[in-house]
Amino acid sequence: MNKALAQGAVIGILGGGQLGRMLAVAASRLGFRCHVFEPGAHPPAGDVAWKVTTAGYDDAAALRAFAESVDVITYEFENIPTGALDLLQEVKPIRPGREALRISQDRLTKKDFLRDLGLATAPYADVPDAAALTAAMDEIGAPAILKTRRFG
Repeated sequence: MNKALAQGAVIGILGGGQLGRMLAVAASRLGFRCHVFEPGAHPPAGDVAWKVTTAGYDDAAALRAFAESVDVITYEFENIPTGALDLLQEVKPIRPGREALRISQDRLTKKDFLRDLGLATAPYADVPDAAALTAAMDEIGAPAILKTRRFG
């Protein structure tokens, strides 16, 4: 069973973008501090976080030091390299867990997951090649949006 975080606990946030900033602001209102881990310099979340570590997701020493300085780890975007998560989860819990991240990292997997829960989604199709694109356009129609399954 998961226990609630104590007042003053430190939430580690992987990623320092706008969502990380909003998370840090909300956490501070609830009595928590946030430590942001972000490869890029001067992230938006850095303006409101208690602490910021600027290092790559492949920097094992920085990841370990980050994990040891927080009580729990979360992420503000879905494209965290799995190698970083492998190292971090040995030190501190990651919430939501790896399965939620696995689902959210792939747009088709995520749409299928939501559909299987009975939630409504916009019409979609798997489009691995030109023939599948033609079939999808025949089924779904236009206008339509074509997205990659992962990243970007």
